[in-house]
Amino acid sequence: MTQEMRPLPMLGARTAVGDRFGRPLRSLRISVTDLCSFRCGYCMPRSVFGRDHRFLSAQQRLGVDEIVRLAGIFVALGVDKLRITGGEPLLRKELASIVEGLAALPVRDLALTTNGALLRVWAPRLREAGLHRVTVSLDSLEPATFTTMSDSSVDVAQVLDGIAAAREAGLGPVKVNCVVRRGMNDAGIVDLADWARQERVVLRFIEYMDVGTSNGWRPEEVVGGDEILALIAAVHPVTEIDAGVGAVAQRFRYTDGGGEVGLITSVTRPFCGDCSRARLSADGSLFTCLFAGTGTDLRGPLRDGADDDALRALIAGIWQVRDDRYSEMRAVQDEPAGRVEMSYIGG
Repeated sequence: MTQEMRPLPMLGARTAVGDRFGRPLRSLRISVTDLCSFRCGYCMPRSVFGRDHRFLSAQQRLGVDEIVRLAGIFVALGVDKLRITGGEPLLRKELASIVEGLAALPVRDLALTTNGALLRVWAPRLREAGLHRVTVSLDSLEPATFTTMSDSSVDVAQVLDGIAAAREAGLGPVKVNCVVRRGMNDAGIVDLADWARQERVVLRFIEYMDVGTSNGWRPEEVVGGDEILALIAAVHPVTEIDAGVGAVAQRFRYTDGGGEVGLITSVTRPFCGDCSRARLSADGSLFTCLFAGTGTDLRGPLRDGADDDALRALIAGIWQVRDDRYSEMRAVQDEPAGRVEMSYIGG
């Protein structure tokens, strides 16, 4: 039987849908805004996203009911994990209502990724609305390095307090993501691992990726996962644990019981083979890969009166012809003419 013909199981009331490689649709990342209070160079460099940049208007963004309705259709197609992203999702005023609507859907995981600057204010409200957990981006503990990488006026202490607020609110286990760039924050890898062990948060190091076309990506700035792991293991020995099918991160447990650390290695060790993630932009475009050049407009049919069956058929059809393998093919394929920016689809 060919990969194109591989059957997929029924999931109760859901109908699972697979792409050309038999990869099921299991996870949906939902961007709720393209706004952000940071200007991290690997995602939203100020040289591009400056004062003159035109962000989406309220009318261009999907409304609360539209987000929840589309998410429900994805769930009917097999999605059981939802992640709210941005931009910075805590800048969306209706965020609690969005969370409340998504929490009513039959999914096993509802998470949110944030820069953490506003978590002290938002954490209790999000937990009450039904959010399960948060992931916080934190690229350095060292104040000057943090300021350089975030290109913001936010103090790193504010983000650390946000992480504490999330834990106090029960939004856990809290995960922390660190994008590593050689010559910028790689000297702080072990310090960040030490902090995460002490605080009992799950830390994941992410290789600097060539997402979008504005971040000036250079392969020599990539610190590979093997190098990161070697630095940590020299101080705190680790053993690999099973991450499960479709997992983004390799997982490692500290042998002394100090928790775990993860690696996301899209550059040196791609994981396209079992990728089950779709991405919905704040203005309602569906992207089937983080490195895609274009998406498919769902907002238009939604606002033109398409019913759920029509939207379900549209989404299923897009996924069924999906053959994205950018990270696996990076070294042998021609450079694409354009790629969607990370800030537009939330990473």
